[in-house]
Amino acid sequence: MNKSIVCGENHSVALKDDGTLECWGNNRCNQCDPIYKTFECVIVVACGYSHSVALKSDGTIEFWGTNNYHQCDKVYKTFTNVISVACGARHSLALRNDGTLECWGANSFNQCDPVYKTFNGVIDVACGNTHSVALRDNGTIECWGANNLNQCDLGYRTFTNVISVACGNTHSILLFEDGTIECFGDNRWNQCDPVYKTFTNIKIPNDDYILK
Repeated sequence: MNKSIVCGENHSVALKDDGTLECWGNNRCNQCDPIYKTFECVIVVACGYSHSVALKSDGTIEFWGTNNYHQCDKVYKTFTNVISVACGARHSLALRNDGTLECWGANSFNQCDPVYKTFNGVIDVACGNTHSVALRDNGTIECWGANNLNQCDLGYRTFTNVISVACGNTHSILLFEDGTIECFGDNRWNQCDPVYKTFTNIKIPNDDYILK
């Protein structure tokens, strides 16, 4: 079981090594409602602004919190064979074991546009505020949703040999197999400043990095 801690806008969720959860913070939208106490065998958890998604070991998902954009609509509880989940501000992604995706919630910037249905061979996903990034098994990426700050502007470059992806609100970061990174999108606070070009030998965290 992978222990982890994830954060929404004003709430946090901790996944414990027994597959149960703890949640604390703002509860105005029930994002810390005690319903999460009934979940067991959780293996991955993700947070949006005021909703959370939990992936269970049987490949099904649970969610709780605000539902103003259907990000917690019960119809999505029918998903099976899910292996990973990610949350944007008001949308969520589920990655299935066949490399396909399901997306639900807000779609004001096409972050849940059916274009994602054309993707296959996906092995990792990440969500920003209103955009999403998918990593394929051939080391390439796909990005869709808001592009007002070039957070999805891939037209002038082709990335390969990517092994992990992550998103901030309006920027994205790629980790390459040689331990280097690329960043694109909003840079108003230097979150994509070229200083990152000096980083090498970056690794994906595992349990050894989790506070005991």
